[in-house]
Amino acid sequence: MTLQAKLDAFKADFVAGKPPYNAPAPIHAVMQRATAELIASGLADRALKAGDAAPVFSLPDAQGKLVSSVELLAQGPLVVSFYRGVWCPYCNMELQALEQALPAFKERGASLVAISPQSQANSRKSQREHALGFPILSDSGNEIAASFGLRFKLPGYLAELYMSLGNNLPVINGDQSWTLPMPARFVIGQDGIIRYAEVNPDYTLRPEPSELLPALRA
Repeated sequence: MTLQAKLDAFKADFVAGKPPYNAPAPIHAVMQRATAELIASGLADRALKAGDAAPVFSLPDAQGKLVSSVELLAQGPLVVSFYRGVWCPYCNMELQALEQALPAFKERGASLVAISPQSQANSRKSQREHALGFPILSDSGNEIAASFGLRFKLPGYLAELYMSLGNNLPVINGDQSWTLPMPARFVIGQDGIIRYAEVNPDYTLRPEPSELLPALRA
């Protein structure tokens, strides 16, 4: 089953309120409204694209060790995935798909990192629960996400919904900004130029990891 098929199946069960989700219908309307507003904002259209220079970054991994994009690019191309956090089931399914694709990335000499605004403790939880063989980096305040054009502030009504669902982002992320990155994937060449970019303001839609491989072959 493809990644998107798994995401679609999860979404169908969630919207239908099947156990263990049991999510009432008003929740879905709020989430759909927020997604529609983010799409209408045009933010995704202003994010970095293939051909742009990638921002340089150095971020702590789950153990607190700084990981430098410059050092990784000295070894080969770099795959970067931005995701929302350990609390997001769509993100977790994508992390699992990236783990499955990791051998194919390595065969092409590429490194893979995932970036989220969550704390290092939550990154450790992600790595442990999904047995990930690549680092998760903590981007406090979504500063690096902003440099890629991905950061957005949650509207107040969505923040209230998240709190009611137990997704207290200030606690999960360790900052009070109530910001998130739009989910995105980039392939960066050793010259620092983005070879592939996919940004989607609809967090339920994710590309197959195999879609990145042509950019790595190039």
